[in-house]
Amino acid sequence: MTKPLLFDAGILGMASHPRKNLDFAIWFDQLLGTDTFVVISEVADYEIRRELLRASKPAGITRLDQLKENLFYLPISTSIMLRAAQLWAEARNQGKPTADRRELDCDVILAASALEIDALVITDNIGHLSRFVETKRWSEFVP
Repeated sequence: MTKPLLFDAGILGMASHPRKNLDFAIWFDQLLGTDTFVVISEVADYEIRRELLRASKPAGITRLDQLKENLFYLPISTSIMLRAAQLWAEARNQGKPTADRRELDCDVILAASALEIDALVITDNIGHLSRFVETKRWSEFVP
């Protein structure tokens, strides 16, 4: 069995967008037709949802909610946040931060979420996330 797939915010945004990129839409439909375990992390949902709320896009929120109902939703837990803090500190100590020190740094929370369930992160943000977890671009993952 393959690893679960955890979508980052960019991919989740593409999946919930009303006017999907045609190539992505075909890929996503093929993926949903397989037995692949697709996961939405709470932090990715937060990143997409806050912008939809800010922009007053109720249809986008409805689509996001539908994805949450049909895919597995991984809430943030204490163990995820403890691991995220460790990843954040290690990246800083190596001189390779993934965000400004005053920011929450959703990338390390997403990475810790992936580590929690041993997931492959589907992202277009390979540079930051691949330092912590296994990543792949959606266009390079064959369902």
